[in-house]
Amino acid sequence: MKRREVLNIIDEGENLSVEFKQRFSSHEKIAKEMIAFANTKGGVILFGVDDDGSIYGVESEKGEAELIKESAEQFCEPPVPYKIHFFEIENKEIVIVEIKESDDKPHRIQDYLPQLDIRQASVYVRINDKSVLASKEMIKILQVNTSGKGLEKYQVGKNEKIVFDYLDKNEVITVKDLSSIANISDRRASRTLIKLVRANLLMIHTKDNGENFFSYSG
Repeated sequence: MKRREVLNIIDEGENLSVEFKQRFSSHEKIAKEMIAFANTKGGVILFGVDDDGSIYGVESEKGEAELIKESAEQFCEPPVPYKIHFFEIENKEIVIVEIKESDDKPHRIQDYLPQLDIRQASVYVRINDKSVLASKEMIKILQVNTSGKGLEKYQVGKNEKIVFDYLDKNEVITVKDLSSIANISDRRASRTLIKLVRANLLMIHTKDNGENFFSYSG
């Protein structure tokens, strides 16, 4: 990462792949941001930069680096790989953490459970310029994408036909929509929509508040 690239990132402001932190807040909050980037498309966290792009700098590069290391290794499960860069901007030291999209999704806040429990795991994804809790549907899709197990053969049943009929008249469908019109449980509706995503027949989208909706692929 070069100085000009850093200045451009600061000028453009926070977005899907950029987060500013005036200072290190807490291990869990930083782990949340690292997890969100690893579970989405990757990104960078700039320490010593305020939300509006003002440069404040950090008190200690080494101290900040150690806190970041602890966040990545002790507060993320599995640990989030990262690279760290140090730059001097406006005579102040800033620390940049670079995180690649992970091949080991979904990452979660460390809960010391032997396996991911989808009912209580704190899994975060990046939506626009925010890190938000992933829904159960999104967590399942992350798991499927990591395993590489798509659905090559998939029979379309009654509930799937209801989905297609609904999408022929509406742009998107939610779990609640399908549950209501098909008179099935939310759990069954969720499972139906996830299978259609796995079969590459639908796409999953996430709103700023973490809620999901589904649309035709392509």
